[in-house]
Order: sequence, then C-alpha cells, then structure tokens
Amino acid sequence: MSLVGESGTLWEAGNGGTARLRTIADHAGTGARVRRGRRAISGTGRGAVAGLIAAALALGVAEAVAGVLGRAVSPVIVVGGAAIDRTPRFLKEFAIEQFGENDKKVLLAGIFVVIAVIAAGVGVLAVRNRRAGLIGVSLLGLVAAAAAASRPTFIPLDIVPSLVAAWVGVLGLGLMLDASPPHPAVTAPTQPDPAKPAIAVPPVGPRRRGVLIATLATITAGLTGFGGRTLQNLRTDVEVSRRNLKLPAPAQPAIALPAGAELDVEGISSLYTSTRDFYRVDTALSVPRLTTDDWRLRVHGMVERELDLSFADLLKRPIVEHDITLTCVSNEVGGKLLGTARWLGVELAPILAEAGVKSGSNQLVSTSIDGMTIGTPVVAVTDGRPAMLAIAMNGVPLLPEHGFPVRMIVPGLYGYVSATKWVVDLELSTFEAFDPYWVRRGWKQEAPIKTSSRIDTPKPLSTLKAGRVLVAGVAWSQHRGISAVEVRVDGGSWHPATLSTEITADLWRQWVWEWDAPVGSHTLQVRATDATGDQQTEKRSAPFPSGSTGWQSVLVTVRS
Repeated sequence: MSLVGESGTLWEAGNGGTARLRTIADHAGTGARVRRGRRAISGTGRGAVAGLIAAALALGVAEAVAGVLGRAVSPVIVVGGAAIDRTPRFLKEFAIEQFGENDKKVLLAGIFVVIAVIAAGVGVLAVRNRRAGLIGVSLLGLVAAAAAASRPTFIPLDIVPSLVAAWVGVLGLGLMLDASPPHPAVTAPTQPDPAKPAIAVPPVGPRRRGVLIATLATITAGLTGFGGRTLQNLRTDVEVSRRNLKLPAPAQPAIALPAGAELDVEGISSLYTSTRDFYRVDTALSVPRLTTDDWRLRVHGMVERELDLSFADLLKRPIVEHDITLTCVSNEVGGKLLGTARWLGVELAPILAEAGVKSGSNQLVSTSIDGMTIGTPVVAVTDGRPAMLAIAMNGVPLLPEHGFPVRMIVPGLYGYVSATKWVVDLELSTFEAFDPYWVRRGWKQEAPIKTSSRIDTPKPLSTLKAGRVLVAGVAWSQHRGISAVEVRVDGGSWHPATLSTEITADLWRQWVWEWDAPVGSHTLQVRATDATGDQQTEKRSAPFPSGSTGWQSVLVTVRS
C-alpha cells in the first residue's frame, strides 16, 4: 500500500508491515504516472539566493542606521572610499581617462557586483557548512568596519552601520536558510503507464513560508536603504540651503568682455563652460552635504591669530567676481578635463593677511569636510592673482558636486594643489612638515599649469569636404597667458592661427585657422606659446607626476 505524504513523498508498507520512505522519483519506476510540479531549487541556488537577500537586507538596514547618525558611513561608501585611497595610481588614471565623471558610478557598480558575488558565495558555503557561512558574513561586516575606521574623518560612531550590517546579515542568512530547506528532486518517468493512476505532486522548491520571508526581507532592504538615504538628505537639505542663498552683488565685478573675446566658429568650445558640463574629478564617492548654516572655516597653524569664520562672516567681506579657467592634472593631451566659469566669492589673500602668516610658512594646507587635503604654495595665494573662496559659479550657487557651499580656487595651478571643494580648514604650514593627499601618492608638490592647446574642430577621424575648412580650438596657460597658436598639416610648415581677444591671463583663449583642405588623409597638429615666450613642447608625457605634455594630433579624411 502506498500513501502520498508531505512534499510528494510516499510511505510504502511492504511485507511484514515495514514502512519505508520513497520519493515520487523512486516510485515513478513502478509505472505510476507523476504530474511534475516546479523544478526543485538546488542547494547551490538556494544558498546563493539566501546570501543575496541577506546582503541586501544588511546593506539596507546599515544605510538606515547611517541616516539616523547623519553621516555618509554606510558599508558601501566606506569600503568604496577605502578602495579609492588604495587604488594604484595607474588604475585611477585609467578610470578617469576611460570613464571621466562616471568613474565613481562605475566604482559603485563594481562594488555592488563584488558584494553580490561574495554574498552568493557565502550563501552557498552556508548551505554546506552553516557555521562557516555565518562566520563569513560577520567577517564582511568587520572588514567594512575597518574601512570606516581608516577614513580621515573617522569617529567611533562610524563603525556602527557596518557592525549592524554584520549582525543583520548573520540573522538574515540564518533565517533564509531555515525558511527554505531543501526538497527532494522529482523526475518524471520516461514511459508512464496509462493504466496506473496519476499521483498529484505538490510543487517542490521553497515553501510558502520561505517565499514570504524572502519577499519581506527584500522589501525591507529596499525600504530601509531608500529611507536611510532620504533621511540623510533631509538632515542636511542642501537644495533648500542653495535656494535660500541670495547671492550678493560683487563689489568688484569681473572684467567686461572686450570685442572679439569669443569666436563664432561652429564646434569650438564656448568661452564659458556650462555648470552642467563642467568637469568633476575628486575622490568623494558620496558627495558631501553641507549647508551654509553648518559651514565654518578655521584658519590656523603658522599664523599670528587664528580665525573661525561662519558663512555669514564670509559674506560680510568684499565680494569679488573673476573669470578663471580650471584644469585637472589628469587631463591628457587634447583632453576635456578643463573649463572656464565666472566665479563669485571672497579673495583669499586678505583672510591670510588678517590671520598674519608667520615667516617660514610656504604651504597652505586646505582640508575639505570629507578629509581631503590639498597643499598650495602660499606665494600663489598672496602674489596678486585672484585666489578666492568661491560660493557661486556662472551666476548660481555652487552645485554640491562642485563644492557647495564654499570651494577654493587658485588660478595657474592644477586642481590637485589649488581647488579644494567643501573647504572647511586652512592651515599655514611648510612643504617639509606635511605632505597632502596627492603628494603622498607621488605627485609633485608644486604644479603650475603647463602651456597647452587643443583642437576642437574638426573631430578626430572625421570626413571633410575638400576646400575651406576651419580648424579651431582653445589654448591655455593660466596666470601667464597665451601669445600665439600655430597649426600644421602632415608635418609641414607651421601656420599662425587667429586668436580671440585676451580677457585676462587666467582664461583660455580660442583660436581658428582657415585651411584649404586637399583630398586625402591628413594629420593636423597644434602648439601654443605663452606670454613669457615658452613654447608648448612636442615631447609626449603622461599626466603623472605634474601634468601631460605634447602636441595634439588629429587625423581627418578629405573627400572631393
């Protein structure tokens, strides 16, 4: 006699009344027809799903805890920040070159992929060895806690989200495994006997309780993650702070644009770069959220008197407006990691004069709210150039990703030694006493921008029509200025280009050259000369350690 039991098993009573357990698959061999249910989930698949859901739940709850604390210290952010700090220089340069401003999105996506793979692997391990799997989950949380402790702005509370993630991960994984025990596999007979009665088999796979728990865990992960991020945003509502900021009229407006300051050439870079298109290169995986009410600036170190300024204190000082071109040291020859904006703020030299810089101080160490340190030569701030603490660009308050509420700008120097975003601390020091973030990674202490030029039009590998072609672009040598730009074709003679009217030495200049293009493939090259007579070098060099050099070459095809 055979009885169908739970999960499609059969209890058979044989001779002598001995009962034995047989699966439907075993019984199928007797000829009984079996209606197959859902395919059973393997131990590997079950463990992988359990691990993924447990990881999502842990990260979601940790994000909520970070929101309650009001600090960007979720496991993903602290691990990502630690990864950025420890990424080899060549890999950072590759990421910037290949992904530009999307490098952080790519990093975050990579972190999530790695977490998913590890979580799935730990889940599979837990199916085979529960204790080892749970230990693996807790270790992941401890690694995240260690990453939090390594951050420059660390306080003891910062490890709490990672420790909570470890605890939730262990509980979640254990609950998922308990809720979805394995089921025996079911296979249909190859040749069912129509004469035998069909045996209905309940669906095999996760039980309803397991499906319910998995669904609830997934929903909880999403709600806590979204809620935690929302809570962080509400605690520091930067957009409200930006909207409430009424920009003062500058006591010293920017220089009026002279005639011919901008060339009317299709495809050339505009004189001012739109805020939306302005390049962004920094190490902040999560953009710091700082309001004008929370912002303060401390000026200390080798000074006669320390200063502690609020945002209101800053606005009481004379407001100035300057047009300045910024350049990233990671910009390759012909690259786009530079742009011009009209900046509004307060000049930095009077602040240092008020603090009283002591003799012997030659480095101004600026620190952002996220702990990034940048070292600037004191002389570059005090030699008369428009070094400033900017609060707005192109007529609107700074965007958070560009340093709201206050960033530092010193024309003539690459950004890694001059353009601190979210700046909250200025310390007068010496180059011998302190190495800032990038200098500790091998970049030069002092980095004046090198004379450079770029072809904007025609684009590389473009196809042109024979005849009149306008070759145009921009050239820059901030704080020295551009005096000449030349273009040549196929290694021939150099031809002078027409320059836009100079506004100040701190801006790039547009240029254009009219070419009578013959049929064939041609290579265009450009070089610039600065106002001191220093000509852009032909020798190619990578951005590391103090900026790229070389002439840009553009290959085009001309057809009749």
